[in-house]
Amino acid sequence: MNVHEPLALLGGLSPAAFMQRHWQKKPLVIRQAIPGFAPPLDRADLIALAAQPEVESRLIVQGDTKATKATKATKAAKGAKNDQGQAAWKFRHGPFARVALPPFKQPGWTVLLQGMDLLDERMHALINQFRFVPDARLDDLMVSYASDGGGVGPHFDSYDVFLLQAHGQRRWRIGRQKDLSLVPNIPIKILANFEPEEEFVLNPGDMLYLPPRYAHDGVAVGECMTYSIGFRAPNRGELASELLQRLAEDAADAVGEALYRDPKQVAVEHCGAIPEALVEFAQNAVHDALQDPLALRRALGEYLSEPKAHVSFDGENDAGWGSAIRLDRRTRLMYDDKHVFINGESYVASGRDALLIRQLADWRFLSAKEVAKLSEGAVALLQDWQEAGWLHADD
Repeated sequence: MNVHEPLALLGGLSPAAFMQRHWQKKPLVIRQAIPGFAPPLDRADLIALAAQPEVESRLIVQGDTKATKATKATKAAKGAKNDQGQAAWKFRHGPFARVALPPFKQPGWTVLLQGMDLLDERMHALINQFRFVPDARLDDLMVSYASDGGGVGPHFDSYDVFLLQAHGQRRWRIGRQKDLSLVPNIPIKILANFEPEEEFVLNPGDMLYLPPRYAHDGVAVGECMTYSIGFRAPNRGELASELLQRLAEDAADAVGEALYRDPKQVAVEHCGAIPEALVEFAQNAVHDALQDPLALRRALGEYLSEPKAHVSFDGENDAGWGSAIRLDRRTRLMYDDKHVFINGESYVASGRDALLIRQLADWRFLSAKEVAKLSEGAVALLQDWQEAGWLHADD
């Protein structure tokens, strides 16, 4: 991708200009980001997917977040803990049989389907238009179907998001929210004191970009579908925990099996105290485990390329090898200066093979001419990936 070329997707901005001016800084409303856009999946398709156990789906039936004084008084008289009308909001995880969903004519409900880019090639092609952001940050494409008046309430996300209107209209109110307190005791996170600063209606093909923690509230104007392209934002503590666990798996090999020795240990009166020599021994062991300068990079690459827990692949034989190849839409292939990472595994890579596999990661495709340039070892590795269902021959 030429990151300096203007894109209609970004309102005529180049990816470079968008990232400099807006990314994690300020919102952007883009009229006709995709002119004439029509959703590749209709309502019936989405409802059918919501019934499948392998599809992550959620149902939200909305209600008032603030009750009248009379309602509060009634609930208080009954000893109810919920004094803000929270019971009016209903939240459930799927799968959902059609009969479990409200009627389409009933206002105020929403069904959300995650990971649609992994389920449909057209959705995958759509999310690929946003690869001016590193794949390590790109998360998934979520579809929100809402009946008239449906929404999930005013809230904020901890990550960047593009909100593409796919069908119908949605009215958005957005604002820089200082008060992030939430309505208590309801099953979803709704801002208690939302203060919008702007309001506008999106039509099919229009798109809204919001940086992290920018408050927003979208309400369907009639039946509508909205696509959310979200990005991963690792939590620092969770990331440290994940990487340390991965590093620990190789720690024994990295530091050896030397036993703690204390030939100069003296007799002690306070036997509960941990010897300082043992503390130093432990510190040195951890220090030695981290001496490999590539260990952290390997752990990070394996973590970032690991598919989500519910993702599975269909293996295939290597019939058709020698033609062009393409990555499966569920495959996550990344690289650094020394390695390539695919679906949670890492490989040392160098020379022409490394250049070609990095090209495969960037373009998700190699031509037959490029495949012919791979070494025998690289071909054998890619054939293993094909047998695992991670890539496919492409005519």
